[in-house]
Amino acid sequence: MRTTMTFKKLFEPINIGEIEIKNRIVMPGMTTVFADESGAVTERLVNYFAERAKGGAGLIVTDAACIDYPEGKIGHATQLRVDHAKFIPGLNDLVKIVHRYGAKIALQLHHAGRQTTLEFTEGKQPPSASNVYDPVFNVQPRALEIDEIEVLVEKFGQGARRAKMAGFDAVEIHGAHGYLIQQFLSPYTNRRIDKYGGSLDRRMTFALEILRRVRENVGKGFPIIFRLSAEEHVQGGLTLKDTKVIAQKLEEEGTDALHISSGMDETPPEYCDVPPMAVPRGCFVHYAAAIKELVDIPIITVGRINDPKLAEDILQEGKADLVAMGRALIADPELPRKAYEGRLNDIRKCIACNMCTMRIGNGLRLGCAVNAVVGEENESRLTRVAKPKRILIVGGGPAGMEAARVSALRGHEVILYDENERLGGQLRLAIKPPHKEELSNLLDYLSNQLRELDIEVKLGERVTAQLVQKISPDAVILATGAKPLIPNINGVNSKNVVTAWDVLDGKVEVDGEIVIAGGGTVGCETAEFLAEKGKKITIVEMLNDVALDAESVTRKLLIKRLNEKKVKILTDSIIFEIKEAEISIMNAKSNRRENIKAENVVLSLGARANDKLFKELKGKVKELYAIGDCVKPRKIIDAIYEGFHIAREI
Repeated sequence: MRTTMTFKKLFEPINIGEIEIKNRIVMPGMTTVFADESGAVTERLVNYFAERAKGGAGLIVTDAACIDYPEGKIGHATQLRVDHAKFIPGLNDLVKIVHRYGAKIALQLHHAGRQTTLEFTEGKQPPSASNVYDPVFNVQPRALEIDEIEVLVEKFGQGARRAKMAGFDAVEIHGAHGYLIQQFLSPYTNRRIDKYGGSLDRRMTFALEILRRVRENVGKGFPIIFRLSAEEHVQGGLTLKDTKVIAQKLEEEGTDALHISSGMDETPPEYCDVPPMAVPRGCFVHYAAAIKELVDIPIITVGRINDPKLAEDILQEGKADLVAMGRALIADPELPRKAYEGRLNDIRKCIACNMCTMRIGNGLRLGCAVNAVVGEENESRLTRVAKPKRILIVGGGPAGMEAARVSALRGHEVILYDENERLGGQLRLAIKPPHKEELSNLLDYLSNQLRELDIEVKLGERVTAQLVQKISPDAVILATGAKPLIPNINGVNSKNVVTAWDVLDGKVEVDGEIVIAGGGTVGCETAEFLAEKGKKITIVEMLNDVALDAESVTRKLLIKRLNEKKVKILTDSIIFEIKEAEISIMNAKSNRRENIKAENVVLSLGARANDKLFKELKGKVKELYAIGDCVKPRKIIDAIYEGFHIAREI
């Protein structure tokens, strides 16, 4: 369905330096781990950026490219490099394909400084402005000597020269997110007493020397973008007042655009550079607006901007000149084109679950919970089948809906059954806790796609083996999900015991002293859901901490809110009996036993695969597939991935 909304500013061209960008949509530099082990461009990386260029982004900024290997390498498995001429041919391959689709591309020049580990610097002690310990990376950096600083300034300049040789339209100097340049700018990490430290003017010296050397190497007119964190939000750290001065000085020295972000590795979670769904959309726009009032060069804003309507509002209100939509373009590379064509309901919006950064943090390549083909763009293209099949899909959660969408796009006849009266499966429950509303974007998108593709959906009907035989499909995809795990505990079948799923679904009401049995993400979110209603909650968890299965920033914010809501948390504790108005627990470390008042007990101890129908149908249908939680309870990213790829293979 097309809308009549027009985006007057979003698709208006703009100049940065001497280049014209066709619209105001920027894909900012984000870690992908798609470079190879040597730091060279790969086909995977080229295809990834080509898809975003083809989808209509105006300006693409690459992953951070290392200018000083290995000491300056980021703390991830692989990173683009621009510290040697041998990388120029591969970088040019990337430039050519992005240009083929009408986008401009900038190379991001980067040095990690202290924000890395010895594992990735090949045992070399990371350098920094001063020897200020980094508790996040557990790194003790060394303070750079004057002659080493001069060498690094030259390396930034040479990196820019190679970028221009490779055909890039611009370079972006990464002076944000706590990396080396910001380590010099910030009084938190810069304790020097020479010309590079002390006053703000002296702390700016390193950044300004880099800017000048880059300009000498790329020449007049070649666009230089400078990325800054407006605030660090740590005591004694960089403030917006400082950044306003820095921004004006950078403009005076010839920067062509400023990209305004926030944070460093020790920044509190609500201000971090990759804000999760609990943080409001457009959370850093006010920083860009404050800087824009003081300079005349274009300002790029960023910070959970996942909707073209929000982007248009930001531009119309004059708060920025360009809008960086990073995770939004990971989730849907075609977002710009769909917005331009008025196909807003077809946009697969980012849900800010931060599964992308969780994967990177776990040592994996970039992935996306809602887009199954990130990093596999070329090999995962959908083609129409020569001989369409009749496919029965059982289960209307994210796995089943994605399988239905992809099967229909390939030309198959699809019928989807779900025993519930509404689509969504566990996704409907996941939306219910506070700050999880963004998940509705995925449910809305999949529901819209099923309607647009005219897929037959039958709700409120339980599928049996007999019904499958009657329908006689060519293939069956089971996405029957999971069931709550009910433990073998004395009293677990008492009337005062319910499941978290039933609580979130509104099927039961609980009151009085409430114990949540299980402190995983679901248990903690159910606790917050009930605490917001004024309930008195205690979480009992057998592990040594809670929400350990959550993404790290999301987890920190969740625990902070639980503490604010006075939710009591007992860890290392095992429930061994449930009584009418209390439970008996044992501390796993001390073996000490005690009774806790519990008028209601809410079970959140995991889930088990709902694979009954799979077992009944095995060997009795032509093609049988199982996807999502009915294979093994996991996360949305697994459900979407399996739904897409099973449907693609049929």
